[in-house]
Amino acid sequence: MDDVRRVQVTARGFALGAVGVGVAAAGILLGVQVLAQAGLLLVGVLAYGLVVLGTAARTANRGGLTLVRRVVPHPVTVDDEAVVEVDLTSAGGVHRLDRLEIAEQAARELSGGGGLRARVHRSRGRLQLTYAIHPSHRGRWTVGPLQVQRQDLFGVARWSGPLGPPMKVAVRPRVVHLDMDTRSSSTDVDRAAVGTRMPAADDASLRDYRAGDDLRRVHWRTSARRAELMVRQDERAARRPVSVLLDLPDDDATAEWSISAAASIALALMRSGHRVRLLGGGVVDALAEHHRPDVDGTAADALLDQTVDLVLPPNRMTRDAWLRTAVDTLSQQGGGAELIVAVVGGLDPDALASLARIGDAHQGWAMVRLGRVGQPAGDDETYTLEALRRAGWRAVGVQPGEDLAAAWERLLGASDRAEAMR
Repeated sequence: MDDVRRVQVTARGFALGAVGVGVAAAGILLGVQVLAQAGLLLVGVLAYGLVVLGTAARTANRGGLTLVRRVVPHPVTVDDEAVVEVDLTSAGGVHRLDRLEIAEQAARELSGGGGLRARVHRSRGRLQLTYAIHPSHRGRWTVGPLQVQRQDLFGVARWSGPLGPPMKVAVRPRVVHLDMDTRSSSTDVDRAAVGTRMPAADDASLRDYRAGDDLRRVHWRTSARRAELMVRQDERAARRPVSVLLDLPDDDATAEWSISAAASIALALMRSGHRVRLLGGGVVDALAEHHRPDVDGTAADALLDQTVDLVLPPNRMTRDAWLRTAVDTLSQQGGGAELIVAVVGGLDPDALASLARIGDAHQGWAMVRLGRVGQPAGDDETYTLEALRRAGWRAVGVQPGEDLAAAWERLLGASDRAEAMR
């Protein structure tokens, strides 16, 4: 906890001290005892205020004040509301909070473009500050530290400063629920959506029983032999893994739409039983881990948490390098055995050639951004779309900012048409 050390004399205190010294000096020079006593009393009031506040500051610095800050819910999603609760208590009631003034700092990205209104509740030895935040941008944004200020009873001195460490609020991108059963299961893309089965050695594998497992999956013979409950491995583990490839532009609005699209696609495929990973954005090592689908949402939370720290590339060279690294990761880790869903813009020739090689008609689908938010498509974006189609990808052009569910529908529709032409 940061120290609160600044004990200062207020303007009233300076005036009171100056008057007190002057009156005391005049009383001593004139031999008027009452005048001298009045001056010393004024100086004593100033000294009293400084001593009282100095003691309070030392108490706070030594842990006399305890601060706890919570954000509910946390993490929070873009455009959703969360509540910040700041709880300040005095250890043993030794520090008075009735004259303590407080203010909380929060990043502009958490205010939704407006001011923050707080409610303060005071009780003996406790002070609670509550305010709502409306995050407008994905990322990690700071609330705190708590700014405190207190004056003495006579207003001649005050102490102020930060109290407690700041806190980072994680803001996730907004995701859209994508329907995975809008087509028949005859096409490859639909079989990917509903969970394509592949031969796998772990179809009949067993694992230890976990709380919440369906008792109908308990393998009683093995459980009796081992004297512990064993369950058959969830057959969804045999579904093909999916890599969602994300190409981030250097435009903020377009990048946020792309991140939302990639996260929405990844969660939809995870819900249908696939192991999913995100690749791209310059942090491939952090995003490359496959997330197994689960019941309690832990894998989905982990995937969304990874998107919080994605940053925009500073220039086109960096963007192309990030994408090539992601494509190389796919190639080195057996991308041919995976389903690949890409959200990309116009690609440079090297990245486009690498991407075209690893996708074919059975495993590659792409949303190609045509332009930026509010801007028309460029030649490189149109060429990327056509080149991926020629390479066997099932690709559609999308306008950044458009409805994600509609874009997903078009991608599924393109897959249906491709299958009908085969």
